[in-house]
Amino acid sequence: MTKRKIEIKRIENDEARQVCFSKRRVSVFKKASELYTLCGAEVAMLIKSPVGHVPSPRCSED
Repeated sequence: MTKRKIEIKRIENDEARQVCFSKRRVSVFKKASELYTLCGAEVAMLIKSPVGHVPSPRCSED
């Protein structure tokens, strides 16, 4: 069984968009952490939420 392709388009529902953002943000930070662990690459990320909040910056040392 293969994964279905998800059409990449803007989520119009504000609440659904915020939930999606929160889940994907966690995944992106996890991937950055894995990149640091596996390759020793220095990684720094800053992601601004759709509502304008800027979470604490994360660096590869965290």
